[in-house]
Amino acid sequence: MFREMKRALAATAICSAVAVAGCGSSGNGTTSQSGSSGASGQSARASGATAQSSLPQGKEQVTLDPADFTTKIDHPYWPMSPGAKWTYRETEDGTVSHDVVTVTSDTYKTAAGITARVVRDTVTEDGQVAEDTKDYYAQDSAGNLWYLGEDTAEYQNGHVKTRKGSWEAGVDGAQAGVILPADPQPGMSYRQEYYAGQAEDRGRILSVDESSTVPFGNFDHMIKTRDYSPLEPNLVEEKYYGRGVGPVREVIASGGTGQAVLLSYDHK
Repeated sequence: MFREMKRALAATAICSAVAVAGCGSSGNGTTSQSGSSGASGQSARASGATAQSSLPQGKEQVTLDPADFTTKIDHPYWPMSPGAKWTYRETEDGTVSHDVVTVTSDTYKTAAGITARVVRDTVTEDGQVAEDTKDYYAQDSAGNLWYLGEDTAEYQNGHVKTRKGSWEAGVDGAQAGVILPADPQPGMSYRQEYYAGQAEDRGRILSVDESSTVPFGNFDHMIKTRDYSPLEPNLVEEKYYGRGVGPVREVIASGGTGQAVLLSYDHK
């Protein structure tokens, strides 16, 4: 979410000493993720299968079993049923844009062999498309929400300016990451994506009992995360997830000024 704001802010980020070292870890080992769906997935959740040790870190190679994943995403803090739509207002240094995120009925089989749900993310400025992205998500049997890639395009004057930032798990060494653990707990850290030199976002759970008010409504008992990347060390973002809704608010905590707030959420 909101990668387009991150890219814009990164270009003008103020050089400051932001202590992000130690917020996560990286390794060169291999982690295996396997299992089955259905009732066994519920059992995995109950048994605490989301321990820190099971979450991918840095650039480590992770072996994923396609049979362990589903496109039926029911994560309590970001459910993705086909047809669901979120509309956000983003502000950055006085510039306002709108971001519409829609869960499509489409699926996509990634090079890693995992079939993912396709989510459309379209940003407009002054009524013109500034960025259009297809994101790929899937959920494992333990309930972890995984990010498997994106096909993105930034536009200028109605034409594609760049597709930089596109990546896919299983292509050119790219690795899938976790967007939200099944049972988020403060202190958990994990990689969200890994494509060397282009997509290396990481996340950390800061709190599970936050409150926030946005145009869409009031929220309590929210998940708060810190997102950062070694590729943009001066930029730190904090995101708030509302139970049963998904991302509700994002704030640039360091490296720039800006925020995104949820205006509406429609779902079937």
